[in-house]
Amino acid sequence: MKSSKTILAHSMLPVLLPALLSTLLFSANAQAQMYKWVGPDGKVTYSDQPPPGKIKVEKKSYSEGPDLGNLPPELAVVVAKNPVILYSTNNCSPCNDSRNFLKTNGVPFNEKTVSNNADLDKLKQVSGDTQLPFMLIAKVRFPGFNTEEWRKALDSAGYPATSKLPKDYRYPAAEPAAPVVATADKDADVAKKPAAPLPPQRPTQDNGIRF
Repeated sequence: MKSSKTILAHSMLPVLLPALLSTLLFSANAQAQMYKWVGPDGKVTYSDQPPPGKIKVEKKSYSEGPDLGNLPPELAVVVAKNPVILYSTNNCSPCNDSRNFLKTNGVPFNEKTVSNNADLDKLKQVSGDTQLPFMLIAKVRFPGFNTEEWRKALDSAGYPATSKLPKDYRYPAAEPAAPVVATADKDADVAKKPAAPLPPQRPTQDNGIRF
């Protein structure tokens, strides 16, 4: 026979779960803002803190995790606690395989694409390397696609073994790895120049990306 404490705990789950989810969502969104600026020496800096001094910079709010709106509560809690971000590039077979793997396993994720030098700098800052694909679960890094390693990591993060996604779920569109914002120096606004695109992707190290 279940104790009164056990019965009470189960009866309170519908009340406690939304409150827990709300707390996790607030924590996940608290850091959903990135600053980018170019210093007098031309160095590009990314940070979740505003730049020092009077450097003018635009801030971009963005989600570090997928939209939780129509996810089942149990899955939404996992996504809010351990969001998954996939870094990829064009003409990359391992990137396609990793994307299909996450979707087949019903893992909500945000995708960041690497297509120019600014994106590549961001990838290096986040991963410490240039290998693609690259998966980030919360703050844990997984360079290169490995089915067994990624499945084990997702299991440890609390993602279900089979898809729990609603039939109408739509993955968010991929975004550039580097936030697109206006830059300026300390004395005057500097017109933003488009980031130099990377040369056509090949399975070599010509552009610094490793597969």
